[in-house]
Amino acid sequence: MKLHQIRDVLAVHERGSIRAAARHIGIAQPAVSRSIRELEHDLGVTLFERCARGVALTPMGELFVRRAAAAHNELRQARDEINQRKGVTTGLVRVGLSTASHLALLPTALDRFRAQFPNVTLKIQEGLFPAVENALMEGALDFYAGPLAETPPPQAFLVERLFDNGRRVFCRKGHRLANARSLAELGDAEWISTTLTSQDRAELLPLFAALDLPQPRIVLHAASALSMVLAAAYSDLLVLLPEQWLDSPLTRDLLACVPVREALPGAPIYIVHRARLPLTPAAEFLSDMLRRSAANRPAFAEERA
Repeated sequence: MKLHQIRDVLAVHERGSIRAAARHIGIAQPAVSRSIRELEHDLGVTLFERCARGVALTPMGELFVRRAAAAHNELRQARDEINQRKGVTTGLVRVGLSTASHLALLPTALDRFRAQFPNVTLKIQEGLFPAVENALMEGALDFYAGPLAETPPPQAFLVERLFDNGRRVFCRKGHRLANARSLAELGDAEWISTTLTSQDRAELLPLFAALDLPQPRIVLHAASALSMVLAAAYSDLLVLLPEQWLDSPLTRDLLACVPVREALPGAPIYIVHRARLPLTPAAEFLSDMLRRSAANRPAFAEERA
């Protein structure tokens, strides 16, 4: 088995056809076909089968790709780490960031990272931990910064707490409940839920139950921050968002913060990466800049007390 064969199989899987894979890699299509045939002969199985849109993995192909993708990521990180230790500031850093981490940490960390590693490509995947956990485990992401789900992550991860977070209730501008002073006044409202927890109602129900309030009516389940913001901005639905949205220019003209008096603690923000392997120097530097941003972030709760 050769490294270029692993590369070719992954490219065909990602692009959906041999022609698209060859174009992406920058080699001739017959070379990709020959590479895959030789690997299939070596393994004694068929990895791909033809379908209406090109090719698709066979069951054996799925098994191979799962392992091959992890190996490919490890080799990429090994190459980047060696180059960066030698002083060659090139390579790739892939991170997963929640919306709160984007707003609270990335703006001040990004310039410092670019100044230190101007030739390193940074790829950012927005999402919460459940959505990026597999990619993190397989090495497709270097680390994740954001809240965790209700269950602790596996022991294969190192978890570092950055800061405790708060939440605020948001509604569209001009909403009839925009001036409510307590959650009790929001009893007849309809809500948007998030995907942080495995059960979409788990974000809101404990909060209302702790105050002996009726269960909130959840009518929309949003899988992204954009969905939550737009749904709240163009409907009468309410949404509970991290307090970093208070000063965001992205929502300043769309959403209003409902000034309820109850404290609304949010999920703490963490940095998570695999325990068994160190980060590359570039990824470690970026994580350090995020830590510095966390230490210097605005204290929303105190400023608005």
